[in-house]
Amino acid sequence: MTNHQIADYFELYAKLLDLHGENSFKVKSYANAAFTIDKWMSPLAEMDEAAIAAIRGVGAAIAEKISVLLKTGELAPLQEILLQTPPGILEIMQIKGLGPKKIALLWKDLGIESIGELEYACQENRLLGLKGFGEKTQLSILQQIQFMQQQKGWFLWAEAHQSALAIMPVLNAAFPDASFCFTGAYRMQDPTLQQIEIVCNTNLTTLQDWLATQEGIEIKTTNESLWAQWPHQIPILFYICSAHQMASTLFKTSCSPSFYDAFAAGYTLLTDAESETAIFEHNKLPYIEACLRTHPDRLGQSINPLIQANDIKGIIHSHSTWSDGAHTLQEMAEAAIAKGLEYLVISDHSQAAFYANGLSPERIKAQHEEIDRLNKQYAPFKILKSIEVDILNDGQLDYSDDVLASLDLVIASVHSNLKMTEEKAMARLLKAIAHPKTTILGHLTGRLLLSRPGYPVQHKTIIDACAQHQVAIEINAHPRRLDIDWEWIPYAIEKGVLLSINPDAHSIAGMDDVFYGVMAAQKGGLNATQNLSSYSLQELEHYLQQKNK
Repeated sequence: MTNHQIADYFELYAKLLDLHGENSFKVKSYANAAFTIDKWMSPLAEMDEAAIAAIRGVGAAIAEKISVLLKTGELAPLQEILLQTPPGILEIMQIKGLGPKKIALLWKDLGIESIGELEYACQENRLLGLKGFGEKTQLSILQQIQFMQQQKGWFLWAEAHQSALAIMPVLNAAFPDASFCFTGAYRMQDPTLQQIEIVCNTNLTTLQDWLATQEGIEIKTTNESLWAQWPHQIPILFYICSAHQMASTLFKTSCSPSFYDAFAAGYTLLTDAESETAIFEHNKLPYIEACLRTHPDRLGQSINPLIQANDIKGIIHSHSTWSDGAHTLQEMAEAAIAKGLEYLVISDHSQAAFYANGLSPERIKAQHEEIDRLNKQYAPFKILKSIEVDILNDGQLDYSDDVLASLDLVIASVHSNLKMTEEKAMARLLKAIAHPKTTILGHLTGRLLLSRPGYPVQHKTIIDACAQHQVAIEINAHPRRLDIDWEWIPYAIEKGVLLSINPDAHSIAGMDDVFYGVMAAQKGGLNATQNLSSYSLQELEHYLQQKNK
């Protein structure tokens, strides 16, 4: 069990204690322990109980519960309080902006015990009479419920990727004479999906019999497919075909419906083709990678080589312990060097982000002194001086021009007041883009996939403005962001706007998120020459010199 999983148990317990009206000291002690455990770098599963108890903010009583949790997989007090809590309340707790005290009001005063009841109550304006609730809160709850319902049963591509990496060796070992190939939304690198799809040439009954030996698995079959789900895992859909139909089945299931319909209307699908390449060659078409088989207008296009993970030359957009990162500046630099990268752009939060220990102008100067020392130590590797500066409500950047001038590059992002109208969001973003010190526009819409829709923007207008002011647009590589959406990458390329695949790394492990950014960038047809983080150090410094003139 990871520290993050342990922390989840105690965070939920603290929220339920608060919901049931326990004293604030007890609630706070468990909430603080959850926070501490989540940030603790050493695995608690490898520590003894005395060492866990010595962690500040944990103590002997909670350490004992952690020890039992690690041994049994259960936290008894949590199980007890869960029995006293309607299951629907746990769903309601997923709604942002509804803390335990507000949920307790809904439950105790209105008798609301499920998402459906809450939706109905909002539609009937029943929340308006409760203390702390207003018309805007009620509307926000309704919108979030609608969004949650739309996203139910969906998963991040990154989650599917981890499952895919785990299942393929198992299948190959169980069926050494069969072939298994990923297809569908996973192979097409869709940011979110409902299942992992696999084409295979094994016998349906044989596959079904083997799956039936797996503990807790649910199975559904048709003549040509089999759907399977292990407990708490992403479902897998197997397409069963003969060996000579593998390529044609793979092609057919690796296209969007509109792309395949356009292909079928004008070209021939070889049902016994040796490979997908042979299908394209037979029709005298350039080969199109599965991730690009979305829009019919891709058919017949010659595609430049897509960006690859090894095209990334440096980490742009990272955080350290100077703000809310998990590792020191030196640790982040050494990790980047160990990965064979040429540079690290450190971009801690600005002063308005007080919740993230944002840097005052004085602390920026102190950080720059540390950067200068480390650059002497690690040359030719270089740490570039940056900041993720908050775009304030009026579109201004969070520092004076003098402070911004001390930086090598500036990433401008919105972090506050996300519930904006399109008019407000556009005015705010366009003003920030026009600022001469803005180098990169960070996570354009502020979305969190499957959790929070982005604020509304006119993408073409934003991209046009970035082209006019020579501002790069971030492809935020965090798997829950992937923002700017891949759908708008072709338009940015058309307008000559640089994209920048950035991990927004808050830890050393977070640097590896560039892989997910590359996957999203490929789906948008991005070439390495169009990506800022693929620039060598020398190329990046030249670019910044020209930009900062």
